[in-house]
This record gives sequence, C-alpha cells and structure tokens, in this order.
Amino acid sequence: MKKVTVVIPNFNGMKYLKECLESLRAQKGSSFETIVVDNGSSDGSCVWIRENFPEVRLLELPENLGFCRAVNEGIWASRTPYVLLLNNDIQADPFFVAKLTEAMERHPRAFSCGAKMLQYYQRDLVDDAGNYYNAMGWAFARGKDRPQGEYVREEKIFAACAGAAIYRRKIFQKIGYFDEEHFAYLEDTDIGYRARLYGYENWFVPEAVVYHVGSGTTGSRYNEFKTRYSSRNNIYMLYKNMPLWQIVLNSPFLLAGFTAKLLFFGIKGLGREYAAGIKNGFQLCKKEKKVEFTRKMCPRIWKIQVELWKNIPSGFLRK
Repeated sequence: MKKVTVVIPNFNGMKYLKECLESLRAQKGSSFETIVVDNGSSDGSCVWIRENFPEVRLLELPENLGFCRAVNEGIWASRTPYVLLLNNDIQADPFFVAKLTEAMERHPRAFSCGAKMLQYYQRDLVDDAGNYYNAMGWAFARGKDRPQGEYVREEKIFAACAGAAIYRRKIFQKIGYFDEEHFAYLEDTDIGYRARLYGYENWFVPEAVVYHVGSGTTGSRYNEFKTRYSSRNNIYMLYKNMPLWQIVLNSPFLLAGFTAKLLFFGIKGLGREYAAGIKNGFQLCKKEKKVEFTRKMCPRIWKIQVELWKNIPSGFLRK
C-alpha cells in the first residue's frame, strides 16, 4: 500500500514539468502516487501531462485559484498517510521521497519534514533549509545563498518550505488546511506556526535533496505581486497566530521590522506595493480567523516567543 501522495501545483509551468516529473519517475526506495493540480493553465500543460505522463492523476481547476487552493485540492484528493508538496520548478534527487518518508516515521510528533532545497543553477548553494520567523515580523529562508555543506544535520525548524515538504495528512484534519486567504506566500510558515501551537514539530531533513529554479510562476525574486502579497499575508499571519498580549509584547520589534522592510522595498521602487499589502493585511484580520487559544498552548506560545527573539540576528544573516 502506498504511503505517500506527491501533490504538484501548476500554473503555466509546462517548461518545468518534464524535468520535475521525470525526476519523480526516477525515484528509488518508495512507492507513491502523483497528483498535479492545474490552476487553469493556458500553456497546454494538461494535454501534455496526459500524453506524456499517463500515470499522473490530473486535477483541473477552472482558473488560477492560488497555491493554497491547489494544494488543498490535492490533499483532499489523497488517501495516503503522508502528502508531499512539490513545486513544479524542481528536480528531485532519486531518494528524495524515500528520505522524507523515513524522517516522518522517525519523528512521530512531526507535522512536516522539509527537504534541503539547493539552487538549480548553483548547486553548491542553499535555496532553503527551513522557513524561519522572528520578532521583527521577518520570514526568511534559512541558509539562503550559503554553502550547502553548512546544513548537514537533521534538526527541528520553525516551519517547512512547502516547495518540497512532506506532511502528516491526519494532522490537517485537526489544525486546518492551508489558508486560502493567503493565495500564495507565507502560507507554509503560517501552517507550520499553527501546527506548533497545537504541539507538533517541523523538521529539516538534509538527506532529502532537491534543486529549485525559484520563482517559476511569478518570474522574479522581487516583483509587485510578491511584495504586496508577502506584506499582506505577514500582517494576517501575525494576527491569527499570536494572542493579543503577544502582539503587544512584540510591537516595538514589529514596528522596527516593518519600517525597515518599507524602506528596503522603497529603494527598489516597490514601497507603494509593500504599504498597500500592509493595509490589505489589516483588512483580512477577522476574529473568526484567529487560532482558538487554550491554556494548554501557553507553554508552547512562550517557547515560540523565545525563538522569535533568538531569531532576530538570524533574520539579518539567514543562518
């Protein structure tokens, strides 16, 4: 019986799909199902998948409903204990699926295990070794642009990057699925944060390796869409996952952090988009969206808070 379903969201990504799907065909040591969830592509992706990869199960959405809706559709369609999310602009190492599956079985409290994501064009450099967050409201990819040899130890992380991570399906039923208000960006940090509030863990698995092109859908590291949605979703994520007293406690750090980011994006000519995203984020903050905090969560909240303070230097260094 298969233990894993690989879910690949796709939007006009045909130029990446061949290498991605061929790397899945070449996997060793694991038996799994593959689902591609297409977000209303117009580049012929669906026809091409049917003709060239008939073993892939294809779910077609009528329009681009965002990363979160696409992966949720894949999770809902799966029946295996584990669901592995994979970006379409990735080439996976032959033991990638097996290594992530083994890690989940080693860590029974794990909600997710994230791969070592290396840069496709500079394969000695890290793209992501775990998603981190700090008290200044900065979300960052640990290890970005650093030598991959520095990240060889399996360890707990704040959250896994959903570009190449495996999840325990039954936990979604308890904590909720990817929040579709996010559409894209910070949705993986949000759900990893939420899982930790409920007492689960997220792990980095260095033996599970992928090579990531990056920005395969949006096209660049900094652009108007990404800038607006990142700041919008950051405000929304903070509101949902922190009780009011914790937001007040962090307010001096958050003010400094958001001001610094506004200046940074202003220099890049994207300040207006960043500010508009912040405004949109506040508009998303509704009481029914907040995590339902309980007394049992208090020790976990304080543990996370200490991490948020400790992660401030890492936000500058990305270590």
